[in-house]
Amino acid sequence: MIYFDFMNRNNTLHTLTHWYSFRMQLIVQGIGIGLVAGLLIVLYRFALEKAGHFVVFVYTRIHADHVLLVPWILVLLVAGLAIGKMVKKNPMISGSGIPQVEGFLLGKLEMNWWRVILWKFLGGLLSIGSGLSLGREGPSVQLGAAVGQGFSTVFKRKKVEGKYLVTGGASAGLAAAFNAPLAGVMFALEEVHKNFSPMVLITALSSALTAGFVSSLFFGLKPVFNFGNIVFLPLKYYFFILLLGIVTGVLGMIFNTFLLKFQKWYSDRKWLPGQYRILLPLFVSVFLGLALPQVLGGGHELINELITHNFSITFLLALFLLKLFFTLLCYGSGAPGGIFLPLLAIGALIGNLYGLTLVQFFNIDSDYAKNFIILAMAGYFTAIVRAPITGIILITEMTGSFSHLLSVSLVCIVSYVVADFLSSKPIYESLLNRLLSGHVGICNPEHKNHKTVLEFAVCQGSCLDGKQVREICWPASSLLVSVTRGKTELIPHGDTCILAGDYVVLLTNESEVSTVNSELLRMIKSCEDH
Repeated sequence: MIYFDFMNRNNTLHTLTHWYSFRMQLIVQGIGIGLVAGLLIVLYRFALEKAGHFVVFVYTRIHADHVLLVPWILVLLVAGLAIGKMVKKNPMISGSGIPQVEGFLLGKLEMNWWRVILWKFLGGLLSIGSGLSLGREGPSVQLGAAVGQGFSTVFKRKKVEGKYLVTGGASAGLAAAFNAPLAGVMFALEEVHKNFSPMVLITALSSALTAGFVSSLFFGLKPVFNFGNIVFLPLKYYFFILLLGIVTGVLGMIFNTFLLKFQKWYSDRKWLPGQYRILLPLFVSVFLGLALPQVLGGGHELINELITHNFSITFLLALFLLKLFFTLLCYGSGAPGGIFLPLLAIGALIGNLYGLTLVQFFNIDSDYAKNFIILAMAGYFTAIVRAPITGIILITEMTGSFSHLLSVSLVCIVSYVVADFLSSKPIYESLLNRLLSGHVGICNPEHKNHKTVLEFAVCQGSCLDGKQVREICWPASSLLVSVTRGKTELIPHGDTCILAGDYVVLLTNESEVSTVNSELLRMIKSCEDH
C-alpha cells in the first residue's frame, strides 16, 4: 500500500513537471504535423482533381457514344462494393470524419491513425472521385487529425497531450484543403476542440500555417475562388443582407433536419445493408451525369461556373433542388466524404438566385448580384455548422477579399441568430450524437492510475466567474493545481477568486477525462441557462 501511494505521487509529480515543459514542444511538433498533413492533403486534392476531370471526360464520351454507359455502370458498381467493404471493416472512415474527430477528442471514440489515413484516403478518393456530391474538407480534417494522432503515438505522448496534436492536425487538414490557414485555426478552436486555450492555439496555429504553406507551394497563393473585380454593395443595400441572413438561417435549419432524416431513412431500410447503401447514390449519379452534370462532385467547379456564367432563375432553381437532394442522398449513405464544399455550393446557388431575384424585381444593379453568392455561402455555412467566426474567416480566405468582411460578418451573425431561434443544433454535434448512439468505435477503458492535466478557459458569464475556489463544486476525481491570469500563474487556495479570462488547470486520471469534461461543461451550461 505504501509502495502504491509512492508510485501514485511520483506519477502525479511527473505529470505536472512534464506538463509545463510540454508547451514549448508543441510548436515544433505542430510544424512537423503541418508538414506531413499538408503533403498528404496536397496529394489527396491532386488525386481528386484528376478524378473529377476523368468523370467529366467519361460523361462527355458517353454522350458521344452511348455504348460506353454499360462499362461505366460496372465501374461504379465495383467502386461501390469496394467502398462499402472499406466502411464495413473501418466504420470510423464513414461520412465526413469531423464528428469522429470530435468524438475522439471527447474520449468517446477510438481511432486507429494509420488505418484512418489509408482507408479514408482510398475511400474518399473512390467516393468523391466517382462523382458523388461530397467534399474533400471533412476527410482532409480527419486525415490531418490522424497524422496528429500518429505523431502522438510515435513520440509517446499522454492521451490528453496527444489530443492537442490531433487538434493541430485537424486544423492543418482544413488549412491545406482550402488554402485557408486562419480558418483552419479558428475551426479547430471554435468547432473541433471548443476551447480557446493557448495550448490549442499554438498547436493549431503552427500546424495550420505550415500546412497552408505546403498547400500554397503546390497550388499557388491564389484563393480557391476567384471572383475578380466585384462592385461592392453600398450601405443602402444592407437591408437585403439582413434579409439574406434570415433566408440562409431558415434554409440551413432545413438542411440539417433533412440530412438527419436521410440518415434515418437509410437505417430504416432493413432490406438495404449498410455496405450496399452507397450503390443508390452511385446509380443516381449516372442519371444526373447525363442530364445535369453540374451537380456531380463537391461543387468547386459549380461555384466557378456561377462566378463566370449568367444562368436563368429557372435553371438555377433546378440546380439548387437537385444539388440539395443529391448531397443529402450521398451523405446519408455513409460514403466517406464531407459536406463543407457541397453546402458552400448550395449556398452559392441560393445567393445567385437571391441576387437575380433582387435584380429582376427590386431593380438592383446587376453588377451587385455576384456579391450575394459570397454572402450566402458564409450565411448558409454558419447556419448549418454554427461556427460564425470560422465562416467569416473561411469565406474571406477562400475569396481572397477582405472588402467583404463587414457584409459577410453581418449575414453570418443574422443567420446564426435565426438558426438558434429555430432550435437548429450544430450539424456536427447532431451527427456525433447519432454516431455514438450506434456504438461505433467506443473507447476501451484507460488505465486508472495514469494522471493527466486538463486546461479550461473561464468565460464571461460562466458560473466559475467571480467565485472563490472553495465555493465551487469541482468534478470528482480532479484537483485544481493552478490558475493562469494573463502572464501570472497563481497557486490556488480556498480564498482564490476565479475571474473571467482565467485558465484553470485540473489534474485527473486519464480514465476520468471524459467525465470531468462533461461535468465542467454541464456546470457552465446550467449557469448560462439561468
